[in-house]
Parts: sequence; structure tokens; C-alpha cells
Amino acid sequence: MGGDYAPLHIVMGAILALDKLLPNSEIVLFGNERKIKEICHSQHIDSDRFMIVPSSQVVEMWEHPVKAFQQKPDSSIAAGFMALQKGEIDSFAGAGSTGAMLMGAQSILKTIKGVTRPCISAEFPVQTGGSALLLDVGLNADCRPDNLLEFGILGSTYMRHIFGIPHPRVALLNIGEESEKGSLFTREAFKLMEGNPHYHFVGNIEATQLFTGTIADVIVTDGFVGNIVIKQAEGMFQLLKDFGFGNAFFERFDYEVYGGTPILGVNAPVITGHGASSPRAIMHMILKSEATFKAGLIPKIKKAISNE
Repeated sequence: MGGDYAPLHIVMGAILALDKLLPNSEIVLFGNERKIKEICHSQHIDSDRFMIVPSSQVVEMWEHPVKAFQQKPDSSIAAGFMALQKGEIDSFAGAGSTGAMLMGAQSILKTIKGVTRPCISAEFPVQTGGSALLLDVGLNADCRPDNLLEFGILGSTYMRHIFGIPHPRVALLNIGEESEKGSLFTREAFKLMEGNPHYHFVGNIEATQLFTGTIADVIVTDGFVGNIVIKQAEGMFQLLKDFGFGNAFFERFDYEVYGGTPILGVNAPVITGHGASSPRAIMHMILKSEATFKAGLIPKIKKAISNE
């Protein structure tokens, strides 16, 4: 029931995903059962192809996340997180309030032992082919240098097991390539990351090099800077689209291609999507949710953090 166009786009996206899932996977929909069945009927799809878990409440996009969780225990988002925490589902995806998704992830699932702060990441295309990962992109506006050290572990583990890159290159976003460049914060983070044996740190990366793919597979920064970077990229994509500029590489900046972004550092797979997600974006979000679980990402992150 989360998102600007829920439940229509959510259910239609789930319908698109039905025939793309692995044979032993199943989609569970939390929300208004009558509305879900009506949409399935309008699309000539048997609603029995889904498992439907009725919920009577909805967390609206404008609501305060903490208050909403306290006041709406039977919301679709709360019901989904509780089912995930109990092991009744294996992965949870939602396009509702990002604050509510983060609240559920942290308060119900809890943070992985050894992770001081979970983060959210964003994939983006690079010129050499494939994708790179930027994190954090909004959860932690203020960070300590050791938080960035952990983000490197989370991002490296994600790229290794989701994208199949054996030794992901991890870089620190900075205003210059030299180790002495940047603020006191980034210089301290550089020292910690440089000495970490658990991932392949390649040093600083400048913003002009983000989309080349020649330097790094994982780019680490704080949530304030990361959010600005990713929104600027989205804005430039929209601007090029408005001017009628067509290019296969730039088309890959369309958020619909990625569907959603993982919340890394919590005890179960969670994918959060754009509130204005189209059915196509929802489909990709569901497929990413499945892939994240199938790759065993959470146990692998726990192992990486425990070895840190």
C-alpha cells in the first residue's frame, strides 16, 4: 500500500514479475485484499497466484515514521517487516515512505552485530559497462570516519555477491586524488580505509571520474554528499530526456531500470523504492529483492563484518 500510486502500480508491477521469478519463488502482497483482487481481475490475472496478507492500515508518505509505526501496527509496511523478522518471508520490498522503511528496518530487524550504522546505496551505470555502487545516499547525513570504513565493507560485499565482481575496487569520494586532499573527516576516513585488509581500497576518486568505471566499483561517501550526487545524476537524466537526447548509456540512469535500492547493514534483505515507481520499476524492485536473498547477501555481510 506504499507509494504515490499504490496499490495499482504495486500490484501491476507484481503481475509483471510473476513470470520472471525463479520457479520456487512466490510473491506475498501486504495490503487491502479487496483492492488487490480487483486490480488482478482488471488485468485478467488470477489473484491466487499471489499470497495476500490483509492489512487494515496505510502509512502515508507525509506521516512521521516513528509515530506512524506506533499508531498503525496493522499497516502494510509494519506487517511486512514483522513477517520478515519472523522468517515468514525471505525478503521485503516497498515503495512507501523511505523514513518508514528505514524505521522498520532498524527498529524491527535491528542492525547486524558489528555495524554501527546501516546505509542505503544506489547503483549507476559506468562507461566500461556494468554498474558501480554509491553509498551512503541519504540515510546518514552526518558520519564518522569509521562509518565510511564500514560502508566500504558493505558495498564491497554487495558487489561481490550480487554483481559477481571477485575483488571490487573501493574508493573514497573526495575533492582530489591525493591522500592529503579533502576535509579533516575525509582525510581520517582515508587513513582507516587505506589500512583495511578486508577490501581492495584504491584511494580517492573525484566526481569527474564517477561514471567512467576505470577507477572504482564501490564509491563511499556520507549520506549528505551521496544524496546530492545521485539526485544530480537523476536530474541530468531528466534534463537530457526533456531535450530529446537519446543515448543507450544515459537511458541506464532511469531509476526504473534499478527498481529500488538495498538497505545494507540490517539483519534481513530489504529493498526500498521510489515513491513514484511505475509498474516496471516495481517489477525490477521485486526481482532485486529475490536476487538479494538468493545470493545469501545477509549471511555474507555478517561474515565480512565479524572478520573486520
